[in-house]
Amino acid sequence: MITKPKGTYDVYGEYGKEIQYVENILQSLMGKYHYEYVRTPIFEASTLFHRGVGETTDIVSKETYDFKDRGNRDMSLRPEGTAGVVRSLLENKMYAREDKPIKTWYYGPMYRYERPQSGRFREFYQFGVEVFGSDSPLLDAEVISIPVVLYKLLGLKGVKVKINTLGDRESRENYRTALIEYFKPYVKDFCEDCQIRYEKNPLRILDCKIDNKLEIIKNAPQIIDYLNETSKQHFEKVKKYLDLLEIDYEVDPKIVRGLDYYTHTVFEVEAEVEGFGAQNVLCGGGRYNNLVNTIGNVDVPGVGFALGMERLMKALELENITLPTNHLDIYVVPIGEKALDYSVPLVENLRMNGFCVDMDYMNRNIKSNFKQADRLQAKFIILLGEDELKKSIVTIKNNQTKEEIKIKEEKLISYLDKNIEESEDI
Repeated sequence: MITKPKGTYDVYGEYGKEIQYVENILQSLMGKYHYEYVRTPIFEASTLFHRGVGETTDIVSKETYDFKDRGNRDMSLRPEGTAGVVRSLLENKMYAREDKPIKTWYYGPMYRYERPQSGRFREFYQFGVEVFGSDSPLLDAEVISIPVVLYKLLGLKGVKVKINTLGDRESRENYRTALIEYFKPYVKDFCEDCQIRYEKNPLRILDCKIDNKLEIIKNAPQIIDYLNETSKQHFEKVKKYLDLLEIDYEVDPKIVRGLDYYTHTVFEVEAEVEGFGAQNVLCGGGRYNNLVNTIGNVDVPGVGFALGMERLMKALELENITLPTNHLDIYVVPIGEKALDYSVPLVENLRMNGFCVDMDYMNRNIKSNFKQADRLQAKFIILLGEDELKKSIVTIKNNQTKEEIKIKEEKLISYLDKNIEESEDI
């Protein structure tokens, strides 16, 4: 039997309904924030990710799915969403638009060749936002507010933001120099990866999963001491706007994020999830004022974040949060061949009037159909038999109260409009 590739999973059944529910919440939320949808190819030129994500990141050095196409071009399955959105911004000259800032969001599959574990897969779905054209600290705060609002809407508790700043290019370079000097006597004590990072990007040593417990890491210089005045002011304004939005946050100097392109604000959002332990981070992001220039030689500031759908769904599961996935309004039960023929246009008419409708396709008996309606959690059952056809009426059963009434077909839509809304409040 052919099975799915390692590190992937199928979506179906109740879990599929839950995924769709969360996706609909995401889309609705983005509409309220006035962000526009953007979709980029699943595969891109490998150089895009090497240049954008960073040569020193684990994503590029170890985890990308790279291949040569039939034209002998080096291609990669996208490991994250930001680089592709930046490429689209440049190629389609969106940066030249006058209606700045350009606020975008994306959602789709990403690919990383890493060891599969709970909540982490080789094919995973990522939701993210990217905002271009303004370096306002207010946008940093707005971007941070989006996942905070999302998690609270879904019922997660203890939602908290951890923020830090990497400063502008000058501040970051001063900090890099300080780290190189500080780490110099200890390089041989680092893991193999961090010995390479020491030469290319010493900031990455600070978030190494292997070396992060070493005393030399804990006592390393902090970026806050190397910020110039411009960077300090930016960070203070971000905190001010978070206070105005009443978002709970904590300044954490250890947050540097795993990607090379961040400047100024970096952040992570976590929640109190039973079973996640210390690894309760659900999303992260920050500002990247130099990334667009790195990829396309155009100075356009940006800020954004990304979250993994699988980790979010795992958090909801561990917190026993039940998502309202039931939406079957009506289950139609035709009794006999004539009733079946009559049901076909009736079902279609109900669907076109906005109701979620299903019917019996298996020629079940009445008792089995009632059980099927219960399995599908139908709000109402419509029964059609010879008596109903003769009198041009339908029998409607409220599947929650079990009450039955007979009404004229022409009054069916108005009756359902009123009573389905009432049944949702029961």
